[in-house]
Parts: sequence; C-alpha cells; structure tokens
Amino acid sequence: MKKIFVLVFSSLVIALSVTAQSLEQKIKEFDAYIEKSRQDWRAPGMAVAVVKDGKVLLQKGYGVRELGKENKVDAQTLFSCASTTKAMTAVCMGMLVDEGKIKWEDRVIDYLPEYQLYDPTTTRELRILDLFLHNSGVGNADYLWTFMDIPAKEMLDRMRLVKPSYSLRSSFIYQNLFYVAAGEVIEKVSGKPWEAFIQEKIFTPLGMNRTAPKRKYIKDNNQVVPHYEVNKKIKPITYTQDHAIGSAGSVWSSAEDMAKWMICMLDSSKYAGGRLLKPATWAKMFKPATLVPDAEFYPTQQLTHPNWTTYALGWFQQDYKGKKINFHTGSLAGLTAIHAQLPDYKLGIYVFGNFDHAEVRHALMYKAFDWFALGGTTDWNKDFLNLYSKIFAKVEKGEKDFEAKRVMNTSPSLPLADYTGKYSDPLYGEFEITLKDNTLLIDLNHFEKAMLEHWHYNTFRGPYEKDWYGKATANFILDATGKVSKIDFEGMELTKVK
Repeated sequence: MKKIFVLVFSSLVIALSVTAQSLEQKIKEFDAYIEKSRQDWRAPGMAVAVVKDGKVLLQKGYGVRELGKENKVDAQTLFSCASTTKAMTAVCMGMLVDEGKIKWEDRVIDYLPEYQLYDPTTTRELRILDLFLHNSGVGNADYLWTFMDIPAKEMLDRMRLVKPSYSLRSSFIYQNLFYVAAGEVIEKVSGKPWEAFIQEKIFTPLGMNRTAPKRKYIKDNNQVVPHYEVNKKIKPITYTQDHAIGSAGSVWSSAEDMAKWMICMLDSSKYAGGRLLKPATWAKMFKPATLVPDAEFYPTQQLTHPNWTTYALGWFQQDYKGKKINFHTGSLAGLTAIHAQLPDYKLGIYVFGNFDHAEVRHALMYKAFDWFALGGTTDWNKDFLNLYSKIFAKVEKGEKDFEAKRVMNTSPSLPLADYTGKYSDPLYGEFEITLKDNTLLIDLNHFEKAMLEHWHYNTFRGPYEKDWYGKATANFILDATGKVSKIDFEGMELTKVK
C-alpha cells in the first residue's frame, strides 16, 4: 500500500511539474509571438498583460516609448487607456447604486436638469443606465472635443443641438459624450469629481499606483509618445487633448496595473481588501443590453464570424468558439488599447500600443484566448494583418478616387478675400478665415487650423496644421445675391457673421 501511495504521489508531482513546464513554455512562446507581431505592425512600443485564474502570466513592455530614442517600454510604462476607461466609469456608478444613492432606472434629468437633448422625449425618458449603452439615438458628437477646447459642462450643454440619428433605444451608435454625462452624475451624487472618485474607489484599493485618471496627474517621464504614419513615414505626434472627456476615456495606466484591474474584474470584482461591487451589480456590468449592428462592429468579425454582437456597460461582446467574450478597445490619435476577457476561463489580456490603429491588439486578443484556453493554431496576426491591409488600401483608394473627381480649370465665384471672415454656429463654435498668399487659413475655435487652397468651384481643400489629421474640405455656400452666406466644413455648417 505504501509503495502504491509513493507511486501515485510521484506521478502527481511529475504531472504538476510537466504542467508547470508546459505553461512556462506557452508563456515564452506567446511572448515571442507578441514581439514578432509588434514588428509586423511596425508599432514603436507596446505593453501587454495576461492573467488567468487570479494569477499574472505575463506583464511586459516591448519596443520603445518614442522612435529615435533608447527609452524602452517596460511593465511600468504609462499608456492611454482611452475608451477602456468606460468600464471603470460604469463600475463607479455601480458602487453608487450599491450604496443606495442612485438607481439605474432613475432619470438623468433628475440629477442633471441642465442636460437637455434635441428631442424632449429623450430628455424626459433617458435613464442612468442608458448613459452606458450607446442607445440614446443621439448622433456622434466627438467634434465637441476634437475641434474645440471647452469644459465638460459646456459640451453637455451643446448636446441639446445635436439632432438624433434614430429614436431612443432603437439601435446603436457610439457616443462618448454620454459617458461624460455619467461622470457629471457621479460628481453630483457623490460630491466628488469623477477623477477623485475613481482614484479613491478603484485605483487606491487595488494598489494601482501607476494609474492616473488624467495624464496631467502623471509625475514621471516613463510614459509613451503617440505615433502616426504620415506620408508613409511613422513619426511622433502631440498628445490628444482629452482632459474634458475624463470619464469617457482619459485614464492612463501600465501593464502591471492593468493586470490588477483584470484579476479583480474576472473574480466578480473581488480584491484583497474586499470587493468593489455586490455580485448582482458586477453581473449587470456584463449583461448584454444593446444589439450592435454589423456596420457598427469591428471588421474582425469578417474572420471570427460571431453569431451575435452586443454591448453591455462599457463592454463590447460576442461569441467566439462557443464562448462569450467581453472586450473594449481604446483609441486616441497615435495611442491604442484593448481589454479583453474570456470569463469562463478567468482569462484576460490587456494590450497597449503607441502607434495609431495598429490592430495587432485584436490579433493578440484572439491568439491569447486560443493559446491559453480554447486551443487552435490560427495565426491571427497574419490573418488580421492581411485583413487590415486591405481595409487601409481601400481607404487610400477612396481618397484617390475623391481626388480624381476634382473638376480642373475652374475658378472660385468670388475674389478670395470674399471668403474670409468669421463663421459661427451654436453647436460648432466659431471659425475664422484669413487670407495669405492665395491660401485660406481657417482657425477652428482657436484649437485647430487648416490651410485651404482652391479645389474646384467654391470648394477649397488642404492639410490640417496637425498633418496626421489628413486634409480638410470646405464648401462655401452663396446666397441669392451671390455673396458667401455659409461654410460647410467637413459636414459642419456654419453661418457667416462678419
């Protein structure tokens, strides 16, 4: 009997040793896969964290923080979380629900009476839960922070002028500004600004000491620089001014801290000192709520073929190999992120990058799910590289096709000086146009500029001052007397006032 016990015990030790060696080898091979993928996508720097069953499998930096410099990325390097911030903001609201200070079914207007929308019915019926689900019907209004520098309260005030794209809860359209509104509600209910609340309630308890609610709170230089490809060359660019949309996407963090966040959320929000949310509230975070149409989902579905795509509270969702996955990307100019979960296996991966829309993040998400849980040999890096290469080529062709439609040898209807002046709109702000060397210089809300040369007829086109924005197109509209009355700039129509 003793010999049998010894044999069984020895076999168990050997099996555990082999399993440990196998996992160690898997991590090593996945590490190599990450680096190869980074190089294939030409991303200057990346940071990746992988967790499973409450343990960190990998947290590591790759490449450099800025091209041309020897500052290596490590697990402590700070990147933008961008829209992966949204899941954190949803948890903040969930905490207030657990404390009995607010209900998901409460009307937004009862907390923010100044938050009026174009459709009075939507204003009256919009609930706290709706702020997190992109189901309001209100059209995307990102121009309120990408073309102007105004505080959150002013952005929300201008939302009353944004016409709906469809009726309340009838479909899906991505809307950052409603998460900004959620941040304002959190402040109103808690008495603390969103950034103070999230620091106190999430970052500090989880020991996320390398995480800041906004970049302005970062106190060291171990942070990445964003990069963009301009004229076939990758170059560093300036940071997007994202402070006004804090609760929608301003958190900065590291791979090491994101590992802590992932472990907590995969374990029903538990951490060493307790839990962030009650079990029912945590479950609500991931309950499918809004159907996401194919046109609004990620191009990756062309290869992964999900049967359903939904949105929960700060999470996109789909099925993959018969399992539910939760994930969300984050994107600012020159910076990328993705947070993904395979909850049935308590497996999570977070990928940071400092190169605009390097979709290596999607490849690593699916590869991690295959590699550490579901099995399979698909080279997602190769397949997505091919997919997105075709997408980028199509975009480039579209640009060339547009330029090919230019009508040559036309002249503007008026002298160039007649197009100058100030143009205003309650929603889009104030644009001012001046003339220099036969070029119209347009100043957009004292925030962004572009140089417009005559294209054809009364249309002018030219580069933005920030060249990674590409080219802008402006069409001037004449009134019945033949004078300039309006400008249509990238779909934003403003009236000439001076």
